[in-house]
Amino acid sequence: MSNESNNKVTDEEALAFHAQGRPGKIQVTPSKPLMTQRDLSLAYSPGVAVPCLEIHKDPSKAFDYTTRGNMVAVISNGTAVLGLGNLGALASKPVMEGKAVLFKRFADIDAIDIEVDTSDVDAFINCVKYLGPSWGGINLEDIAGPECFIIEQKLKEVMDIPVFHDDQHGTAIICAAGLINAADLTGRKLSDMKVVVNGAGAAGIACLELMKTMGIKHENALLCDKEGVIYKGRPTGMNQWKSAHAVETKARTLADAMKGADAFIGLSAKDAVSKDMVKAMAPQPIIFAMANPDPEIRPEDVYAVRSDAMVATGRSDYPNQVNNVMGFPYIFRGALDVQATEINEAMKIAAAEALAKLAREEVPEEVSSAYAGRKMKYGPDYIIPVPFDPRLITTIPPAVAKAAMDTGVARKPIKDFRAYKMQLSGRLDPTVNTLNLIYEKVKADPKRVVFAEGEEAKVIRAAMLWRDNGYGTPVLVGRKERIEEAMLKMGISEKERKGIEINNAFVSDRNERYAELLYKKLQRKGVLHRDCVRMVKNDRNIFAACMVEAGDADVMITGLTRSYNVSLEEVRKVIDPEEGKQVFGLSILIAKGKTVFISDTTVHELPSPQELVDITVQTAAKAKAMGHEPRVALLSFSNFGNPMWEKADRIRQTVSLLDGLNLDFEYDGEMAADVALNQDMLALYPFCRLSEPANVLIMPALHSANIGYKLLQELGGGTAIGPLLCGLAKPVQIVSMSSTVSEIMNLAAIAAAEACDKQAKTKAKRTASSKKSAA
Repeated sequence: MSNESNNKVTDEEALAFHAQGRPGKIQVTPSKPLMTQRDLSLAYSPGVAVPCLEIHKDPSKAFDYTTRGNMVAVISNGTAVLGLGNLGALASKPVMEGKAVLFKRFADIDAIDIEVDTSDVDAFINCVKYLGPSWGGINLEDIAGPECFIIEQKLKEVMDIPVFHDDQHGTAIICAAGLINAADLTGRKLSDMKVVVNGAGAAGIACLELMKTMGIKHENALLCDKEGVIYKGRPTGMNQWKSAHAVETKARTLADAMKGADAFIGLSAKDAVSKDMVKAMAPQPIIFAMANPDPEIRPEDVYAVRSDAMVATGRSDYPNQVNNVMGFPYIFRGALDVQATEINEAMKIAAAEALAKLAREEVPEEVSSAYAGRKMKYGPDYIIPVPFDPRLITTIPPAVAKAAMDTGVARKPIKDFRAYKMQLSGRLDPTVNTLNLIYEKVKADPKRVVFAEGEEAKVIRAAMLWRDNGYGTPVLVGRKERIEEAMLKMGISEKERKGIEINNAFVSDRNERYAELLYKKLQRKGVLHRDCVRMVKNDRNIFAACMVEAGDADVMITGLTRSYNVSLEEVRKVIDPEEGKQVFGLSILIAKGKTVFISDTTVHELPSPQELVDITVQTAAKAKAMGHEPRVALLSFSNFGNPMWEKADRIRQTVSLLDGLNLDFEYDGEMAADVALNQDMLALYPFCRLSEPANVLIMPALHSANIGYKLLQELGGGTAIGPLLCGLAKPVQIVSMSSTVSEIMNLAAIAAAEACDKQAKTKAKRTASSKKSAA
């Protein structure tokens, strides 16, 4: 159960996202080269006949010769799509594609969506059953109850691969992990706890069943639905799944059930629980209010009457979020890796216990800094890890795989779990996770972002998203009437404009102060005072940069209407380089699950050896901050002196200068790009210091850097971030003129995170200085 209600998107933005470029969210990409006739002969006829015959002799070979071992089908009939009801199979497709994307994003599992256009249980079962050989596992999704129970049970009986209804078990597993820790912190045993579950649908019943398997006693668990408590002999609103949890009790309403209860598990509806109900619970009550989009009772209302309570919700804007994405990708990862025949109760419990144990461990610095507004230490506000914790991929799959082996459902046991964990850690690119952590960091410490081109529709949209998502205050620079006219054309009402500041540089009351600031910087560079007044009033980049330099804004974003070089020139009139740092452009490319950092793609036309040294060190630091272990290649047309041409001397000198520093990352050069990126080519030079292909490329000159980066961006089929402007004393980013709203948001978030770090360092220095003075 997850609700990203504070990550707001507009209808128009959602539709544009799904329609842009190739419609939808997934595509099939060949994993083998298909360039020549020979390649095609191996991929299809006649070569394909050989693995066919091998699989016919031994069906288990399908895991060796096909995608089956890393393929999950996400299957629905659309009878219970999100909270929207029965939309039908076709309308459920965007959700199923989205689920497939999550499998890839979090666990590197290839997933395909299957929409079955029938509400007939037997027809659905037969359809899936006969398609079963295609996949290594099946994730059932958005199927209405009680049919979902029948479908899952029947498919588990007739299929030899994992069948898992995430709406039931995903929620149950995360909930169970939180309950394990809540019980631990309050000194309870599960076997002694009195639990109330409100919501007798798929998720509610699955939560209750898993809790009973883990030790909650049948007589201590009360299940409630819209009609009240499910008790033995209740005449109405019953079915076989509810009846299985009926108990002998005098309680008839939810309020009755809550009296003296140790824990409340809510999977029902907004405001189902009152403050009086919470008051009536046992000391140190445990309340998991997981209704979407709004919980049964808000945490602040719980704490208003019970300061001793421990609360979890389905929302990301409160601590202890119960989010299924911490479960299903990793559970399937572990199941697939041992070729499990099912996901059984032991595997579910293993996942829950592994997740609970992870919450008790020290939180990585990059995660805790991203959630700076929260106490990321095991306790009442941290009983469940956060969804973007990079340790999840190496924690949950091994636990699930071991449980599968222990219970005899693993066809391919893992022999070396240490090696397996290393393999898991290499499956995901840390850059994507880092971007999510960056957004969380900004949300915890919101910033004022000045958008220099405030009259542009994309900028206005980005400003609204910045405000709506709680990242801080957006400031638009431009003529107020033009901005309001643009907003009107975009259908943005006057009410929706609240929280967005507009500054017209020409008439601003800050102009005199900014002109003085600018004059102090430029007076010995041939610029008159009246020139500074004119620049501040007439140039939005100058005005916006002055806002940041003067402390009236934390971050500046520009570039949509002017070339990169022009924008950078204007910004640098106001904002100086950080002391001891080079200003340069860093471009990031993410393709085929790998990230490559490329510098300098925007600033230095022909950097000197010392400038290349500085750029190398700064780029490596940036790569490390984004979760990568830097392996730096200094590129040239030659390889380690072959040919020994004069043009490569700068690169060889750079390597010599780097050798004189005490660096904590791998680097080498000069080398060609194919040697830097290709393991086989790299092996031709056994003396090379790089242990693996490079992930940081330092280019010899701006023309090669810029051309190479843009070619890769256009032809590489990956995702590009940047160029990031590095080395300025204040956070400024220059977007490209073709940037989308999402790209503007990404650079704004990266700049805002930089502002968080800079401000934290300044605060730490002041604190240290004050302590020193006091001493």
